[in-house]
Amino acid sequence: MNTSSRGAQRKMQIISVAAGLFNERGYHETSMDLIAAHVGIRKASLYHYFSSKDEILIVIHEEMIDLIIERQEDRVAAATLGPRDMLLAVMTDLVTLMESHPGHLRVFFEHYRELPEEARQAIAGKRDHYHGMLIKILDDGVRAGDFGPMDTRMTSFAILGMCNWTYQWFHPGEGWTAEQVARHFWQLFIDGTAPKP
Repeated sequence: MNTSSRGAQRKMQIISVAAGLFNERGYHETSMDLIAAHVGIRKASLYHYFSSKDEILIVIHEEMIDLIIERQEDRVAAATLGPRDMLLAVMTDLVTLMESHPGHLRVFFEHYRELPEEARQAIAGKRDHYHGMLIKILDDGVRAGDFGPMDTRMTSFAILGMCNWTYQWFHPGEGWTAEQVARHFWQLFIDGTAPKP
């Protein structure tokens, strides 16, 4: 393994460890010393990868939002899914983050205000962009007759709330899978918004 690959792996390890510590102890209670100790490196070595705790927090937020935006943009570009299946895919993306990125979601939702102002505005712009993509799915579904008439913006908040709140109670490996949870939520939505005869 070359130096570049080892460095990338180490950065991923630091991000994962930091996310877990932020999740368990809180952002303000987690020091760079503590992160370094849990990673198994000296504090000076940690600063070689990240200049500050704020930088780690920024990367965690960017990693989360960039991932789900990229997945949805790929689906839109492929143009193979109708609104119903597109919505299921988006809801599955959101819930499965609990399995693929444990610890990150609490940080993403509860430590957004700790981001430096410039980074917070950038993340807010990406959140708004993603929200807009969800609203478009609902708008397309209403136009296509897949969903009944609705206030798509208000409905989008309900969907995001339903999926995002799983970080408070869903524990992977204890019963349902993330995909099963997402499909259950999706089915509730589909049943509730089916066009009325």
